[in-house]
Amino acid sequence: MLHAKAKWNITEADDDQVEKLAQELQIEPLLARLLIARGMTNIEQAKAFLDEGTDWNHDPFLLDGMGEAVSRIRLAIEQGEKIRIYGDYDADGISSTVLMIHLLNQMQATFDYYIPHRIHEGYGLNNKALDLALQQGVQLIITVDTGISAVEEIAYARQLGLEVIVTDHHEPPEHLPQECIIINPKKPGCPYPFKQLAGVGVAFKLAQALLGRWPSELLEFAAIGTVADLMPLLNENRMIVKQGLKRMQSSSNPGIRALFDAAGIHLKDVNSTHIGFTLAPRINASGRLEHADDAVRLLITDNQQDAEQMAYQLDQLNKERQRIVEEMTKQAYEIVQESKSVPLKQVLVVAQEDWNVGVVGIVASKLVDKYYRPTLVLSIDKETGLAKGSARSIAGYDLYQALSHCQDLLDHYGGHQAAAGLTLSREHLPELERRLNLLAEEWLCSDDFTPYMNVDMVCSLNEIGVTTVQQLELLGPFGMGNPTPKVIISNAAYKELRTIGKEQQHVKITLKTSKDESAATLDAVGFHKSALLPWISSTAAMDVLGELSINEWNGVRKPQVMIQDLRIAHMQLFDWRGIAKIEPKLAELAERVDGRSSGGDARAGILMFHANNTSMLGSIVNKLPVWVLAKENGNSLMPANELAGQSNLSMVTDMILFDLPSDLSSLGAALSSAVGMERVYAIFYQGGTVYEGALPSRDMFKTVYGAVQQQAAASPSAAFIASLSKRSGLSSSLIQFMLDVFTEVGLITQSAGSYRLVVKPDKKDLTQSQIYQNRQLHVEVEQALLYSSAQELHEWLMEQKQQSNKPLLEGII
Repeated sequence: MLHAKAKWNITEADDDQVEKLAQELQIEPLLARLLIARGMTNIEQAKAFLDEGTDWNHDPFLLDGMGEAVSRIRLAIEQGEKIRIYGDYDADGISSTVLMIHLLNQMQATFDYYIPHRIHEGYGLNNKALDLALQQGVQLIITVDTGISAVEEIAYARQLGLEVIVTDHHEPPEHLPQECIIINPKKPGCPYPFKQLAGVGVAFKLAQALLGRWPSELLEFAAIGTVADLMPLLNENRMIVKQGLKRMQSSSNPGIRALFDAAGIHLKDVNSTHIGFTLAPRINASGRLEHADDAVRLLITDNQQDAEQMAYQLDQLNKERQRIVEEMTKQAYEIVQESKSVPLKQVLVVAQEDWNVGVVGIVASKLVDKYYRPTLVLSIDKETGLAKGSARSIAGYDLYQALSHCQDLLDHYGGHQAAAGLTLSREHLPELERRLNLLAEEWLCSDDFTPYMNVDMVCSLNEIGVTTVQQLELLGPFGMGNPTPKVIISNAAYKELRTIGKEQQHVKITLKTSKDESAATLDAVGFHKSALLPWISSTAAMDVLGELSINEWNGVRKPQVMIQDLRIAHMQLFDWRGIAKIEPKLAELAERVDGRSSGGDARAGILMFHANNTSMLGSIVNKLPVWVLAKENGNSLMPANELAGQSNLSMVTDMILFDLPSDLSSLGAALSSAVGMERVYAIFYQGGTVYEGALPSRDMFKTVYGAVQQQAAASPSAAFIASLSKRSGLSSSLIQFMLDVFTEVGLITQSAGSYRLVVKPDKKDLTQSQIYQNRQLHVEVEQALLYSSAQELHEWLMEQKQQSNKPLLEGII
């Protein structure tokens, strides 16, 4: 077995519906099944989803406050008032600012823009920035992606005589800012039908209202912020991003072209993933490490040469950001690990002095990925004692609500269910952690701490082709709310399994449908999943959960699946028979199991059938529990070292079968005791008992009996056996075995070192000899356990496990 990292929630689709939809829309059945899985169960819904029109273009004046905002901005333009765009330093805030710059340029307004410094000023409006605005002659401030929580700051602005229009999308607080115009689809009482616009989406709707048309020229910027801020790509967001991507693929914006060029991405290939993982990190890097103004200038310049220089600088800044994130993440892991002696807390709060506050959100996300718990990562300023940080959450735990319950401890906070930012005094950190964990105990149950993955469908390798995968793009753009389709390829064997990448940290598996080498195959690639390889046996049948894509290499296009998760539902066999140096293999397994990289709570143990073989284990006897099921101990299961005495065989997941049992029933009895066994490592060391071939035939017995009968005179047994071996071609050990059988049943005797026939013996059945029966049992053991293929041995062990009875000596184990 190999446990999946997540719970898989598989969507079912009716086969008749699939066939009908595929025929009506002239699409592949796989795409029809996926449409149904996404809720498009009839023709009209499916057509609407696939349509690239503007059916989701809602009237911008449905946004509460839009009419007043449009009137006030037009008045400011007519009267030549100075307008200041006040943005945020993340990708949504930067793209919102850029969009408004392009808009106000079109409208020939008098304006400038301002984005606060993340470290020196922090998030949102602040009084010093408002004082500066007044000094510089600003009369109207338009916030983008910020302002909904700035109750005190906007009140201060009004005292200064500054007017404010707030455009935001964050969760409104209980008390809204007064004496200002607020545009936010989440504002209480706002009738706008789609509540999940990004900050840039709200700015885009303001542009639409001001221009009186759908502003296609601004779609690229709207797409960047919508994807980067992880907004659900449904309804109007999907339309904005889909059309924005189409424009981006032939973009004339020097900054966008230069950014993609710096990342090595061809414009014609750009998709939502490239925005989220290529464009957004570079845009964000400016606000995280330097000043967000760098990214703004890049996206508004008309000079291609300047754009290329600025894009290069952002690319270098992003690399530095990656280095800082890696270092901080390692430190954060160590802080969490230090407290692993006690059960991991339900909410993780990790803080350290002078961490880079610009990347704490990224580090929080990495901790959530590793531990799957709501996580807060904060940087503490040694001089002021203030802790500033970011939080990331899991399903079922609403960060904004949780922080609202703790607002008396906080100097500032804001965000939504999945992400938030906060500032507080370091002395309040312990109490904040305590309260957040109390809320987790109230809101969450144990199952909530296992991530889950929604799966669109189970499919076979034969259903996956280039055309089918290409059609899946019609469901895009993909992102939050409209994720890349996830499929399960069930019960697949593999043709090849290897690590790839500069540091061999990735894995590539060539899946196949059967044992036939010519059967259909599909490459499966798993990034940062090389740790899985030692847990996958040659006989494994895997269920692979992943995302389908096209891999193009040297002009050849092939489908592939990007692995998200993997499981093996059956007991696995690892064939270690014949390995020369077994102690290093056992040491590596002991270390690997202790590291728990198997995806489950792994425990390894060694099972032996001959007590005298424990000396063969060397130092491993101090690392792994050892049990012996030996006939000399009355066929009872006994611990052979201190570790076994402190352990329970029924809890062992990784069972090492070290030596050959005397008979197959002993092995079956042992397997029945190991009820938790998930993986078997077969060594089957033979010790000093080595038999060649099968049992002697009847004619062989006749040959040996006749030779004893015909010998002219008593001769030493050794000389007799050597002579007979030379004449007959039978091995000396086989002759000795037959002589021992004849002796046991009373057909011959050995006296004075030579063999003689017994005169007038009773009729005997050689198979009744205990020596014969032991040999017969051992031959069965060798045939089943030594001379079988890995597949045959695996099938035999599976059968024995299924037929196993109650554990032996239940009271002991």
